[in-house]
Amino acid sequence: MLQLLATNPLAFVIIFGGLLLSVTIHEYAHCLITDKLGDPTPRSKGRLTLDPRAHLDPLGTLMILFANFGWGKPAPFDPYNLKNPVRDTALIAAAGPVTNLAAALLLALLLNLGLIPFLWLQVAVFQIMAINVMLAVFNLVPVYPLDGSKILTAILPKETAMEYEATMMRYGTLILLFLIFPWNGISPVARLLSPVINMVLTWLI
Repeated sequence: MLQLLATNPLAFVIIFGGLLLSVTIHEYAHCLITDKLGDPTPRSKGRLTLDPRAHLDPLGTLMILFANFGWGKPAPFDPYNLKNPVRDTALIAAAGPVTNLAAALLLALLLNLGLIPFLWLQVAVFQIMAINVMLAVFNLVPVYPLDGSKILTAILPKETAMEYEATMMRYGTLILLFLIFPWNGISPVARLLSPVINMVLTWLI
């Protein structure tokens, strides 16, 4: 990301801004659905807003700049405020990736309809579209604390879900670190997800 700042500062501002906005809408979507399902926790913590400052984690943002990998503040919710905690937790979790995919679709429409002028700006918009697809696909990986783990828990039979959840709570973070750590220049999760991400991008364009 920082290399782009040196070669094309304007493109850097657009892409980095788009990335921060992508993280913001992802977390905001979690908070919005949580609020709609009857849990006031996000609203009480000032998270029911599209202001990036409410959703961006300082360290996660710095990691995006220096390591090309980062995170936002986890969206807060209290399962005891939900009518159906298992189902509603899955809906809350799915809201983030679905919102990113919707944003990617919107950007793809703008590109396909020729509404984006200048080649360099088209490239920047494509990069933001790709970022949204990557955020959606990565967060659907069924490993704690990613959204996919909460979705899978709602789908699995009750006893299996309890065993899976206990395993993920114990080892999920270690598994995730293993998946994102680069081996021979590329992480295992990148190897696994790149074909899926490329397929989605090909379909959009």
